[in-house]
This record gives sequence, C-alpha cells and structure tokens, in this order.
Amino acid sequence: MRRTKVLIVDDSSVVRQILTEILGSAPDLEVVGTACDPLVARDKIKLLSPDVLTLDVEMPRMDGLTFLSNLMRLRPMPVVMISTLTAKGADTTMRALELGAVDFIPKPQDSQGLRDYSEELCQKVRTAARARISQRTPPAPPQAAPRGPMPVMGASRSVLALGASTGGVEALGEVFMALPQEGPGVVVVQHIPNPFAGAFAQRIDLRCQRKVELARHGLPVLDGHIYLAPGDEHLRVVPQGSGFKLALSSEEKVSGHRPSVDVLFESIAEVAGPRACAALLTGMGQDGASGLLSLRQAGAFTMAQDEASCVVFGMPREAIRLGAAEAVVSLEQVAPTMMSWALQTRASGR
Repeated sequence: MRRTKVLIVDDSSVVRQILTEILGSAPDLEVVGTACDPLVARDKIKLLSPDVLTLDVEMPRMDGLTFLSNLMRLRPMPVVMISTLTAKGADTTMRALELGAVDFIPKPQDSQGLRDYSEELCQKVRTAARARISQRTPPAPPQAAPRGPMPVMGASRSVLALGASTGGVEALGEVFMALPQEGPGVVVVQHIPNPFAGAFAQRIDLRCQRKVELARHGLPVLDGHIYLAPGDEHLRVVPQGSGFKLALSSEEKVSGHRPSVDVLFESIAEVAGPRACAALLTGMGQDGASGLLSLRQAGAFTMAQDEASCVVFGMPREAIRLGAAEAVVSLEQVAPTMMSWALQTRASGR
C-alpha cells in the first residue's frame, strides 16, 4: 500500500515534533519532511513532492496565508491548516479555506485528549489526500454586501436545510450568497468546531443578502434568515404554531459528529415533511445520508451535490447510494433549485 506523503510546515519545533510523531505512527501516512517557514517549505515541496501539507499561519519570513495563496495559484495541492483556538485564529482560518485549504484542525494543546486529536488529525490528512484540488486565483477579501435594513420577516411555513463537512465552508458560502433575501428560513449543519462556527457565521453574514447567525435554543425560524449550528451542539427543528423553532442539545455524537446532519434532517422529516427541501453537500463519511432518506420518505424534496463540484464526494455519494436524493445537482444549482421549490410550494399553499 502506497503511503500518503506529508510535509509539516510550522515554526514551532515542539509542534513539528508532535505532528511528526502523530502522523508517523499511522501505517498509511509518511512524514517526508518538515519546514520551519514557507521559504524552506517551497524548496522541500519541489524536492519531496508531498501529497499533503500541514500549514501554520504565523511564521517568519512569509505568513502562511501569503504562502497558501501562492501555492494554490502555482502548484495546487491539499493543505490542512493547523490553527490557533482564538477569535483571530478562527478568522484567519476562514480566510485560509477561502484561499483553497481543504480543512483545518486546532493546534495540539497538551497531552489531554491527545489520542482523539491524533485520530482526527490523521483522518483529516487522509481526507485531504483524496480531495479534488484545482488551480485558483486568490479571491478578494470579503466585502460587506450592499444590504438595506432587514425587513420584518414572518415565521417560515416551510424550511430549507443544508448539511456539509469537508469543503463545506466554501460550498455553503456560495449557496448563501446565491439566495435572495426573501424566502424560507435555512437551517444548516457544517462540521466545524467552536469558535470557528461563530467566525464563519460572522464572515459570511457580511457577504450575503440574508441574516446569517448561530442557532440559539428557542429561536423561531424566520423567512430570510440562515441559522448555523454551533460547533458543539446538535441542532433540531421543532414545531411552533404553524411554523418552526430551533432546539439545541448536547447529547452524544451521532454518526461520529455533534452537530450531526442526520439529527437535523431527521427532525425536519418528522415535523415538516413535504414542507421541507434539503441538500447534502461535500464532505467525508456518511453523516446526513440516512437523514436525507428520511426526508425523502416524508415527502420532502431532496438533493445531493454532484461529484464534479464536490471537494470530497463522500456524504453525497452515500446519499445517492441509499436512494435518498431525488436530484443530483452541481453546487451552483443548489440555491436556484431550492428557491424554485419554495416558489412552487408557496403557490400550492403548503
């Protein structure tokens, strides 16, 4: 079996040593080298041809974002960011994903929980190695979208739902920006830890017509709003009058995740049925596939993102295999298909 070759780029010798030990202990991974800054990394990429890069942000001689931007323009390859658990670190990580990084993981803090951390890091590197990477021009930094005062929005009588994992931050951003201000409320599960979920919500709220916010327990689902699950709680939709409200819980992980797409989708299948439209987007694993099937069986309109537009075609593939997706669509078709469904649903009086 060919092992995945990894190059570690970090200015901390301690972090380089920890990551080397973790990744080197996996039988299918091989650390072919380390670099203390991007200039050294540039030479080692040419020499060692790694399959995946782990990349720090704050480094001497060249910062990680500048290096990542150049890398994705000149020699695209899978990159997993090693991020700090701070508000500044979270915002920088969101920018790294916009520039083309496949995924991210917080820096190892101490020996507590190191086993779980090791498993997560190895899995993210394996997933990155299988990701679809393309050459890209660095996007402009996000600018606030021209948006007037938010009109008063009533309770949603129907609901739109999205689930995503690896590659989902950028995919969801594209969908959100393509949605008009009016229309049913959107509930979303993206596999993302705190405080990164809050940074993502704030960042994308600047760029789209809708109000994007972290879900809070008991919030009503309103038209024109997007609600993102926090990074450590399950999100459900429950009845409230003729509409819906949000419910959060800290129960055990489902499908290996909290929040879980399956938990969200199955709650919507139970309370909304044909008044729901859902899409399962890019991501590794199978979270959301059985929930999407429950939605389809309950009369909802269901979609899976197609392979060509996915960074990782894991979750959508599993949904398609189960027969959970009524339609398989490209990423750019998700928002217009949802809005077309919403117009038809409103016209039918559901």
